[in-house]
Amino acid sequence: MAKGIYLAQDCHVVNILPPVDVTGGVTAQPFSMENAGHASIALQIGVSAAALEGVTLNACTDHTGANPTAIGFNLHKQETAGASNDVLGVRTPVSAAGFVPTANDDVFYVLEVDGDTLPEGSPYLQLDIANTANSVIASAVAILSGLREAGESNPTATA
Repeated sequence: MAKGIYLAQDCHVVNILPPVDVTGGVTAQPFSMENAGHASIALQIGVSAAALEGVTLNACTDHTGANPTAIGFNLHKQETAGASNDVLGVRTPVSAAGFVPTANDDVFYVLEVDGDTLPEGSPYLQLDIANTANSVIASAVAILSGLREAGESNPTATA
């Protein structure tokens, strides 16, 4: 019987957006895919006055988010209000235009990206949340897998 994965050693966890009010919109910390084959980004939305205007994912040329290019990705949704719901929907391909989350509270999304689908010369990813005046609390964590060198301590993916 397989034991599963030891997240801290078999993957690389990057806190790209600590819990914050995203009024006015926000771009998350860019992270590198150079040493990983896949990224799963968990976007959580807590209390929201209204739906976010949109969520996109950019491929960038460096850790500062330079030369952002919106890319498509696969998305799994959990849009039923209530933190106890843990069932994600089926994989849905999303174009570079992104998606508009529900206005429900206590929901989450998982964005999936393979490293070999990124544009040449753009190994960094950056989550972008569009929002104007509505107060929405959100957070996001990227989990990098398929690491070239997994172990006790992985090199940074944000520099």
